[in-house]
Amino acid sequence: MIEEILPPEVATAEAFDDGAPAVLFPAEEAAMARAVPKRRSEFATGRACARAALAKLGLPPSPIVPGPRGAPQWPAGVAGSITHCAGYRAAAVAYLTDVAGIGLDAEPNAPLPDGVLDRIAVAQEQAWLPELAAAAPGVSWDRLLFCAKESVYKAWFPLTGRWLGFEDADITVNLADGTFGARLRVTAPEAGGSRLAGFTGRWLARDGLIMTAVTVPPRVSP
Repeated sequence: MIEEILPPEVATAEAFDDGAPAVLFPAEEAAMARAVPKRRSEFATGRACARAALAKLGLPPSPIVPGPRGAPQWPAGVAGSITHCAGYRAAAVAYLTDVAGIGLDAEPNAPLPDGVLDRIAVAQEQAWLPELAAAAPGVSWDRLLFCAKESVYKAWFPLTGRWLGFEDADITVNLADGTFGARLRVTAPEAGGSRLAGFTGRWLARDGLIMTAVTVPPRVSP
């Protein structure tokens, strides 16, 4: 499913359950030493998806350990992202010559818990949510908003090394073509001779899941 909202140069792999226990590298085992079984299981399946996606790029298996703020540490020359939620795990990777960054997120197609929307949505976002809910009631638009912001953060952090709060990106969603935009409300650091002003992404709601994906074009050297 996830490949439907990513460009062809991005390799993907996904799983809808944890199946047989996936083998971890020693460094990954160390990172999960104190994890509860559920967390370890989803981590292992996510890493198995990541290695399957890397294999599609012609790369050998390698450890993918969590780095700062838990961001996966990819092999040199590769951008990637991993996501997991109840009943779904996925990974996407690409060479940095093709994309500068990737951000994935998957969530159940269900309303956010009470009180969460007010913590993640700025006024402009809360204004468009009722309109989309009326037009397409089968999608939990508050959850899609959360999902989009998570994918924006996952694309942002490896590029900048900086925290990005929910209030720091203003999301707009296009119902007609399955895309969304994210306007940054903070100043991004300069990279590759230019400064990020925002992100664009795609979304999908199907089979009880909501998925969002952001890809960042390759950096252009000055």
